[in-house]
Amino acid sequence: MARPTATSRALSQNFLADRAAAERFARLAAPQTQPVPLLLEVGAGKGALTAPLARRCRELRAYEIDPRLVAALRSRFSGTPQVRVVGADFLAARPPRTPFSVAGNVPFSRTAAVVDWCLRAPALTDATLLTQLEYARKRTGDYGGWTLLTVRTWPRYEWRLLGRVGRRSFRPVPRVDAGVLRMERRDTPLLDAAGYRSWRHLVELGFSGVGGSLHASLRRAHPRRRVDAAFRAARLDPGVLVGEVAPQRWLRLHEVLAH
Repeated sequence: MARPTATSRALSQNFLADRAAAERFARLAAPQTQPVPLLLEVGAGKGALTAPLARRCRELRAYEIDPRLVAALRSRFSGTPQVRVVGADFLAARPPRTPFSVAGNVPFSRTAAVVDWCLRAPALTDATLLTQLEYARKRTGDYGGWTLLTVRTWPRYEWRLLGRVGRRSFRPVPRVDAGVLRMERRDTPLLDAAGYRSWRHLVELGFSGVGGSLHASLRRAHPRRRVDAAFRAARLDPGVLVGEVAPQRWLRLHEVLAH
């Protein structure tokens, strides 16, 4: 077995080596019966995901930053016309203007940056990412708690944990298992543009920690009687911790406090 290169260690690359896991991931990333029109792969590595993803796409742009892997990828997929290997940093890419998907085995150290890139891309329809299991669980509420990023984007994106990939499916073997995180843009947002602006303000105020509790934070901008009414509508205890409030209950809070 080849040793990991200095470049792969610097980029925190853990290559997927389990063919069955790669096939399962591809089915989760492209579940449609029709081929995905355009898919961007983050960190193609040695092509473990590129091959099964290519069978489910009309066009696949496989991004790989490590120049020593780019040549091998181009040779391997030279006879696959729908695959274009891009020797560049995915994070430096300009998002396509037409609808597209993202998928990939994300270097753990760059997960947050990749997620932010996806959220800023206006034409993104969905992203399916192999991340640290803990990150995927936090983002999807699987621990029973919810993060600011997830709640803030909930009216426009659904976040789901689709599965788990054991750490021994990767080479070199990381210290932790991976999770399959999927972000899907809603066909119809839950709030219009004006509603989304007030939603972001409300959620960011709630997560500010000012006042020592969610109830106290919201009272900085709203009268106590309205905050009390919003908590009753959302069926929340006034002492609830902000991270324990699911997005659906935030929608009830917003419904009362934004009008």
